[in-house]
Amino acid sequence: MSSPSSPAAATIRAVGRASRIPLPALAAASLVLVTTALAFVFFVAPNDANQGFSQRIFYFHVSIAFTAYACFAGGAWQALCHLWKRDPRADLASYVWIHQGVIFGTLVLLTGSIWAKISWGRWWLWSEDELVLFLVLFLFYCAYFMLRFSVDPGPQRANLSAVYALFGVVLIPVSFAAIRLAKTFTHPEVFHLHGPSFHGWILVTYCLAQVALLVLAYTLYRLELGSKRLDVRLRRLREALA
Repeated sequence: MSSPSSPAAATIRAVGRASRIPLPALAAASLVLVTTALAFVFFVAPNDANQGFSQRIFYFHVSIAFTAYACFAGGAWQALCHLWKRDPRADLASYVWIHQGVIFGTLVLLTGSIWAKISWGRWWLWSEDELVLFLVLFLFYCAYFMLRFSVDPGPQRANLSAVYALFGVVLIPVSFAAIRLAKTFTHPEVFHLHGPSFHGWILVTYCLAQVALLVLAYTLYRLELGSKRLDVRLRRLREALA
């Protein structure tokens, strides 16, 4: 059993404190961070030597992609908590995380297509492993909702959804490994084993944009989760009064 001063206990306390941050404070932090990130993207970061001004979409596209991965990972973690503790609150939290991941995944495909049109003259390239693998991951999580809502509410639906979410998160490292093992690579490689492929104000701007989008995703998660929990309470109240 972990002692009160162990790293595991400290991590649990940190997560607990984060979940108690008031939603208005999170919303304000998101607004400040996103606004600052936009200012850095358009007024501080230099133009790319090859792509010029259009390269600035990189700060959004890559940051949104990693935010989507983080949301899917959050859904898998809550799914594991549900299977471990049989807590219906974890099942709902897993659903909300995956819903946010699909929203950000849609933005990844949209910004990626815009970048591809500008850089390659085409909206989509089926020869690009990274594009296709992310599309497979995105469609896999879209099918999550088909599975979830094809089963009546209850333990069976929660268990099936949790197992599906855990299988889905395995596709994230698989997609990274497949991309790195590919013989051809047209898509810009942002991160190497030795670190990022950029530095200076570009790195600062990217890190700021990444933090801003992660905080925004967590804010949206808290907002949707609170709304869903309120719906559950209202439904139970109506059932009790019926």
